[in-house]
Amino acid sequence: MTAASWVRHVLKPVTFVVCLLPAGLMVWDGFTGGLGANPIEEVTHRTGITTITLLMVTLAVTPVRTLLGIPSLVLVRRMLGLFAFFYVFCHFCIYLFDQFFSLEFILEDILERPYVTVGFTSFVLLIPLAITSTNGWVKRLGGKRWQQLHRLVYLAAGGGVLHFLWKVKAEEQRPVVYGLVLVALLAFRLWTLRRASTRRGRPPVRVRSPAPSPARSE
Repeated sequence: MTAASWVRHVLKPVTFVVCLLPAGLMVWDGFTGGLGANPIEEVTHRTGITTITLLMVTLAVTPVRTLLGIPSLVLVRRMLGLFAFFYVFCHFCIYLFDQFFSLEFILEDILERPYVTVGFTSFVLLIPLAITSTNGWVKRLGGKRWQQLHRLVYLAAGGGVLHFLWKVKAEEQRPVVYGLVLVALLAFRLWTLRRASTRRGRPPVRVRSPAPSPARSE
């Protein structure tokens, strides 16, 4: 079995099931009373954690793909990104429900609470990325413009980490861990871009033909 076939027929289905597990567990806990005394807060927290985790795993696919030389991992990256958007969409919908779908309360919250402002901005940044994730949009935008647009995922992930950090303050260390992971992934990305730019700017190597021997010149 080739690497591409293994990714398509083994890794991709396994990834799909694993990404569904957090949602399935929340549904199960909802029916069995496992969400605690404040189920809305618990589900909001879980969907937020799952979103950031999936964003980090999505961003980690490119370094792994580069280091292992498996281009077909891009199929898994797209799925991970769409699942990340699914969970952040659920996260946002639960927030709307908690605010009783009141536009006045929501706007006031976004404008006055920095962690809500950053979280909402990150959600908005992920919307065009989810919409343009199909092959059709890659063709419409062109590969270069599509890649430039999807680099916004780093900004959205950074906003998500900051949103988490401001929300929990000093209560948890996980936002710091997510932040360090994001910095490492961004550093790797910048290194690969600089390396590719250096290679493109390097002049081609000219092979000089050997000088004719005296015997041939005669």
